[in-house]
Amino acid sequence: MTNQRILVVLTFINLLFLGGLALDRVRPVFAKQNTSPVLRGRALEIVDAQGRLRATIGVLPPSTVDSKRYPETVLLRLIDTKSGPVVKIGAASNGGALGLTDGADRGVQVFAHDTGSFIRIVDRAGRERVIRP
Repeated sequence: MTNQRILVVLTFINLLFLGGLALDRVRPVFAKQNTSPVLRGRALEIVDAQGRLRATIGVLPPSTVDSKRYPETVLLRLIDTKSGPVVKIGAASNGGALGLTDGADRGVQVFAHDTGSFIRIVDRAGRERVIRP
């Protein structure tokens, strides 16, 4: 009879501990309030666990390529581990662009510029189609 009373008391104590642990887990968690509300810099690079560059965002200065002038551009690149940038999103004073590629010059590009908007599609065989409004 005494052993049975001891077991009942131990079971009751265990239930109290279990209830206390359950209540402790329900308590809300709050972030520290001393964090900075803004991350500020000239560029951001994200690397994977192996240290490979996987994403960048930065501001490119104005440039001239093949005698064509390009304005300052903000560019986001999402980079595949094998083929390089496969997603590019750019914004400049003359408009924006989105590029989705397989890493081998095939894919879709969407341009919305002050000189006109269009979609350029290149298929697996290298055939190109441009769609204009």
